[in-house]
Amino acid sequence: MSQLSSATFATSSMLSGKIVFLLALGAGLSVASIYYSQPMLGIISSTFHARVGDVGLVPTLTQIGYALGILFLAPLGDRFDRRRIILVKGTLLSLTLLLCGFASSWHVLLLSSLAIGLVATVAQDIIPAAATLACENRRGKTVGMVMTGLLAGILLSRVFSGVVAQWLGWRSVYAIAAAGVWIVTLTLWYVLPAFKPETTLRYPALLRSLGKLWMEYSALRRASLAQGLLSIAFSAFWSTLAIMLADRFHLGSAVAGAFGLAGAAGALAAPLAGSIADRRGPNFVTKVASALVVISFAFMFVMPLLPVYAQLAVIAISAIGFDLGIQASLVAHQTIIYALNPAARSRLNAIMFTVVFIGMALGASLGSKALETFGWTGMVVLATVAATGGLLIRLTTRSGK
Repeated sequence: MSQLSSATFATSSMLSGKIVFLLALGAGLSVASIYYSQPMLGIISSTFHARVGDVGLVPTLTQIGYALGILFLAPLGDRFDRRRIILVKGTLLSLTLLLCGFASSWHVLLLSSLAIGLVATVAQDIIPAAATLACENRRGKTVGMVMTGLLAGILLSRVFSGVVAQWLGWRSVYAIAAAGVWIVTLTLWYVLPAFKPETTLRYPALLRSLGKLWMEYSALRRASLAQGLLSIAFSAFWSTLAIMLADRFHLGSAVAGAFGLAGAAGALAAPLAGSIADRRGPNFVTKVASALVVISFAFMFVMPLLPVYAQLAVIAISAIGFDLGIQASLVAHQTIIYALNPAARSRLNAIMFTVVFIGMALGASLGSKALETFGWTGMVVLATVAATGGLLIRLTTRSGK
């Protein structure tokens, strides 16, 4: 199978079954690597005696690394065989996860966190691969199915790391994750076909073309900025939840991670969002989804008026709502940009996700500072304002853009 061309493979029925599942699993395990630290920040802080404001550097650097990796590495998917890229990046990701797990000092932990972000961008090679292999009339649904794996990986990573860290220690989380990534990487290398490069541009010209694509497509700019603002809200919440639960409710990392189960319910929206985008247009999906994110974050303003158990219920309900909205919006935005220029899908994807993960990094940093300075209400204000900005971009966008 590995000798098949991507064009031949796209016409086969095999894409709709095991291959899509493996692509989704690979995307999920890869991107999960940049979120394992979030429920463990309290434990990591104790290990290295870091302050609340400083421990936010761990997820911040990982998000920055991811943004840099998308910007400088993801465009290579248009220039080289994506199958080989997935093998190399997946191998490096396994090694950097082990480095993080064995970190003996604060500076090694920060450096390895940055490195994890750089190579975890293999997830952004898997998604364009799925879009390339899919039939045109099923592309939105196929991308949505792979995104279900990616988004479930983001959310369930917190459940996994929270529980494992509490019982086996935070270092074990990275060791187990490294093994999982390596197994899936080898499996994808075996089952995927070779991908024909879409361009012959050399690397410097490939990078320069990113700026040209940004200027050429206004739809790309709107999709990127809207999703970036929603990502600030998303990251601010998940980067501060564990610390807030420990300080206010005296709950451990396992409980913090368990809130990921509530958010994971939203991952089921990804294939549905893709199907709706195929039928009614992705712009409709982005408007509805962005509005849901704003409402979900604003709902948390009622928390000070409620007893403890009700406050925890509000957090869970809000997590379901905003995760569903953000994931649906992301799938719809990808549907928009993949239709702009099929020969530049990796670069278009790189541009949008660079902005998204700049937003993630800002959310992790600003969220930690808002929590430290203004408490949980400060984080809710930050998230609601950022999400409202994303909604406004979509409301002022013409249909189909």
